[in-house]
Amino acid sequence: MITIAKPGLLTSVQDLGRYGYQKFGVITSGVMDPVAHRVANLLVGNDEKEATLELTLLGPDMEFSEDTLISICGGNLSPTIDGKSVKLWRSVWVKAGSRLRFGGCKTGCRAYLAVAGGFEVPEVMNSKSTYIRAGIGGFNGKALQNEDELEIGTPSELSANISKILADQIEDKKFAEMQWTISSEFTVSSASKPDVRVMKGRQYDWFTTDSQMKLFTEPFEVTSQSDRMGYRLKGPELSLEEEQEMLSEAVSFGTIQVPSEGNPIVLLADRQTTGGYPKIGQIATVDLSIMAQLKPGDTVQFVEVSHKVAQQLYLDREKKIHQLKQGISLKIRK
Repeated sequence: MITIAKPGLLTSVQDLGRYGYQKFGVITSGVMDPVAHRVANLLVGNDEKEATLELTLLGPDMEFSEDTLISICGGNLSPTIDGKSVKLWRSVWVKAGSRLRFGGCKTGCRAYLAVAGGFEVPEVMNSKSTYIRAGIGGFNGKALQNEDELEIGTPSELSANISKILADQIEDKKFAEMQWTISSEFTVSSASKPDVRVMKGRQYDWFTTDSQMKLFTEPFEVTSQSDRMGYRLKGPELSLEEEQEMLSEAVSFGTIQVPSEGNPIVLLADRQTTGGYPKIGQIATVDLSIMAQLKPGDTVQFVEVSHKVAQQLYLDREKKIHQLKQGISLKIRK
């Protein structure tokens, strides 16, 4: 069991999302950074779809009442166990009674904490993801609060093998870290102004030539009016050639809509199911993790990419994640 002493800014249980219900108006939710989430699960021997804790900017303070295999991936929120720094992107064996705390946000915006066996919370419409506005999923449909107690599920055979390797190394310490880690190609760029690849949207041709050019040549800043539903951006005004009426259409993770005032909105994990603003672009799936790690005040540079190239980039990344999964299994069995 894990007991929450301090919840942090926004800590919630999330998995890869609640799919199949958008036609009923139920939003998808799920993690903001799917790559960090999936890798965190693989490092503790879970199925990559298992729920993790998503930590935002300021992480929680928690105590482990049992020996637990964990991993922390994504943004660097300065994790420590009983005052000693914990490395990201690797398997970590934690002794019962240890205290995990987070400090300042060094890079990124969100970190993902996976535990071997996952979190024992009920599924709602086939997902453990928390949708706070509707009060469904996760731990009682809300962000974690003081004194919440999270039950841990039964670890897999692979989890048990990883745990045994680390438990043999722990000696008189409070935790032990795996010596090897994953390739840096899985970690999100911490550049101050990252490039994010974008495909032309369904209404791209509605915008002026100047607006089309500025989308891919000028930076945009993430404003404080941003959350899991979407990032409001500030930058050059994007305007239509002429005012047009449109029916609401389906939207997806990474859709870039432009309201009448001309400042784009990037739709994210808690996005609505449909949108009525013109869609000037769509962020390539492979770069959604980069976008999700931006925080208010960060800037982003959009780079045009074709659907064909975006698809190939996605397939290449999926192949690498599959290879990582196989590599971990082979490494542990040696």
